[in-house]
Amino acid sequence: MLHTLRGVVLHHIRYKESSAIVYIYTDLFGRQAYLANSTKGKKAKFRTNLLQPLSMLEIEAYHRERRELQRLKEIRNYIPYQSIPVDPYKSGQAMFLAEILYKVLREEDPNPDLYDFLEHSLQFLDVAEQHTVNFHLLFLVQLTRYLGFYPDNQYGECSYLFDMRNGQFKEAISLHPDFFDESSSAVLNVLMDTKFENLKDMKINHEERVRFLDFLMDFYSLHVSGFGKVRSLAVLNEIFRL
Repeated sequence: MLHTLRGVVLHHIRYKESSAIVYIYTDLFGRQAYLANSTKGKKAKFRTNLLQPLSMLEIEAYHRERRELQRLKEIRNYIPYQSIPVDPYKSGQAMFLAEILYKVLREEDPNPDLYDFLEHSLQFLDVAEQHTVNFHLLFLVQLTRYLGFYPDNQYGECSYLFDMRNGQFKEAISLHPDFFDESSSAVLNVLMDTKFENLKDMKINHEERVRFLDFLMDFYSLHVSGFGKVRSLAVLNEIFRL
């Protein structure tokens, strides 16, 4: 059956000489893999610039139940980006977040709240004129709401270290090593009370950002099976060092 839907591109790989398999998180069917025929040459039906990670598309596709690979009929830019493709900092964040999303978004069931979160937060990154250096940190903290391991924020004088295993702030390190340090626990507490529109008020330096992100990747690894190494993390850190 032919469906019209919206989606955020997570990843694409070449398939044979002139086709691609595109992984898209959609509003109607969750994560799906699509075959895009004809992606090369002057008469290509599916331009590869539309298949870049985090592109927001309107899609016409044929869907069959219990089929691993669906077939694209048409794709169009649903919300064209203005700054993400040309801003090195934003494009670095987009590359990094796309890799994370490809790893963690695996369900083939619709989640309208999650889809809306992706769409609205990525639009914010694109239109924001400044103060986006910590965008990816807040995005990843908020994303845990939809993945099922959002922290329980009981941060305080007697609970100032974040326990990654239990998702809670505690007073002292217990018998396992999976804790944020005190500085990164404080950053997490601030992020949990921050909206994207208020990122301008958050002040942390490069070293604090790198340390917090390392802890956050450990947190994801504990709660997402097969999460593995994030290859774009080193590139992102280097971009923001410049």
